[in-house]
Amino acid sequence: MAEAQARQRGGNADEDSSSVEGGVRIEVDGEIATITLVRPEKRNAQTFATWSALARIGENLPEQVRVVVVKGEGPSFSAGIDLRMFTTEGVPGQGSFSSAAKSEGAGFEQRIRQAQAGFLWLRRPEIVSIAAVQGHAIGAGFQLALACDLRIVADDVSFCMKEPALGLVPDLTGTKPLVELVGLAKAIDICLTARTVHADEAMRIGLAEQVVAGGDLEQAVRDKVAQLLSTNRDAAAATKRLLQGAPGRTLEEQSVAEGMEQAARIKALFG
Repeated sequence: MAEAQARQRGGNADEDSSSVEGGVRIEVDGEIATITLVRPEKRNAQTFATWSALARIGENLPEQVRVVVVKGEGPSFSAGIDLRMFTTEGVPGQGSFSSAAKSEGAGFEQRIRQAQAGFLWLRRPEIVSIAAVQGHAIGAGFQLALACDLRIVADDVSFCMKEPALGLVPDLTGTKPLVELVGLAKAIDICLTARTVHADEAMRIGLAEQVVAGGDLEQAVRDKVAQLLSTNRDAAAATKRLLQGAPGRTLEEQSVAEGMEQAARIKALFG
């Protein structure tokens, strides 16, 4: 793993590298990084190790990467939290929610923040993240898809925010993008009923940018990656910063931000 990460940090656009840790594989091919959950026998259920691996990928992502694709191996994207975490025994070597709840002071809250770090980096302005989602995307799996900028889904997708039905809340950074995508009322409906959202509804309410047949998912993602890489890298990052900041600004404030970004682009191109 250390050798692979060293290659990633020091590599150039012509190098390929890959590594596997915590049930997560990272493959870097020039400007494209592909993250794959590789526990198909568990429907890519997530554990503390999954979240730690995702966070480390974000910390070590090569500078040349512009597009990050997140997917799951096998028929499911991710069926959520590994159910062994709800048992007393927990996941070997990782403990359980029961053991974590007994942590002294702010230890458990810190562990949650560390898990969230594996999701937050997917929103960085300098990259565009795409979730390629098939089959189950439940709980933590749903939130991983929501952490990405775009979601291209297979027609068999099943989104479900299961946490409230388990006595928990969604805490892997999924609540804000869900509300922004579908609105408050629809987000309340989806979360507090823990119902399943299928492909047709996902497309209709804005959870998915594109729905394709399962066999066409890989090609649809490749096509979208090619489209994203066809634009100027620095202009794309600046535009994403503008779009991300827009909901929190007035029209006048957004106009000022646009002017500042454009001035920087013109100086870079023609100065």
